[in-house]
Amino acid sequence: MVWTKPKGFSKSKIDWAGNVLISETSSTEEKENALEILDNWRAIHRYPMHIFKKRLKGVSKKIDKEALAVQRLKRLPSILKKLQRKYYGNNPTMNLSQMQDIAGCRVVMSNVELAKRLYKESYIKGDLKHKKVNEKDYITYPKEDGYRSIHLIYRYKSDKEGKKDYNGLLVEVQIRSKLQHLWATAIETVDFFTRQAIKSNEGQREWIYFFRLVSSAFAIMENTSLVPNTPTDEKELYSQIKKKEEELQVIRVMSGWAQAVQVFEKASKERPNLRFFLLELDIAGEKLNITGYPKGQEEKGISDYAKAEKRNQGKKEYDVVLVGVDATNDLRKAYPNYFADTNEFLENLKKILNKKT
Repeated sequence: MVWTKPKGFSKSKIDWAGNVLISETSSTEEKENALEILDNWRAIHRYPMHIFKKRLKGVSKKIDKEALAVQRLKRLPSILKKLQRKYYGNNPTMNLSQMQDIAGCRVVMSNVELAKRLYKESYIKGDLKHKKVNEKDYITYPKEDGYRSIHLIYRYKSDKEGKKDYNGLLVEVQIRSKLQHLWATAIETVDFFTRQAIKSNEGQREWIYFFRLVSSAFAIMENTSLVPNTPTDEKELYSQIKKKEEELQVIRVMSGWAQAVQVFEKASKERPNLRFFLLELDIAGEKLNITGYPKGQEEKGISDYAKAEKRNQGKKEYDVVLVGVDATNDLRKAYPNYFADTNEFLENLKKILNKKT
């Protein structure tokens, strides 16, 4: 495999590119030059990411035959969104050259005990020559939003000729249990269909709180630390989850979305010229109406979407979404086991709802 080589851009030039791409005053020429720099900066992370993923897969399989290791380069919209946060005071020192998760590897272990064992045996006592520059144990100390996983940041190092070019590049390694992964996948699904950003703590308060509660319930299943500022009394926790599920109709809505994506994919294969799908979900009646729009009819799709939104405004029993075909493909690429993960999340949620309170 041919690996992209650095074009010699300095860190200040890389940071310049990031700033240009999120600036509203940058010229078209500046943005084109900046995009070329960012593309190269992101592409050169592929080789060290490959090395870390290869090792992650090897060591995880020795501990858990069911371990699933994947890798990903951060998508351009995600990079730009993260850079934009510094202008809102969330991370004023964030620059493109400092971003630690341009390249990432993740492993999903069958349970939390195996996840912790992998972390201890291969990344605490391991013999990695690469320098660890950051470490966050969000299993022992869950984030406020309910996220639980282990994050490790390494700075790649090699003494081999031809590979020294990649020295200093950062790679993120994530270790999580299957239950933690199901929770994270469910959030991605809700963000996708509701156009929220729960993952960035920028979604609707009801959904954010629901997932915080569920994360604590999952933590109880795994006998690990609860999410801060959630009920410590189990009966109260389960009671609040039931209340929020009823308000949001989580099971009905998410089941409808999963069904919709299957229809999208089937329709796209039968009619490859389709570009958009309008999804109208009648939650109470458990009915799903999907309309496809081919190339050239994008404006009609947007118009029909606006009309459907207006028609169903204020009706909690209806859910209306306009989805692009490319977006559904991105969802499938990011989460290959999307349907299984969604169903497993809902099955675990049902177990919680069946708890006596």
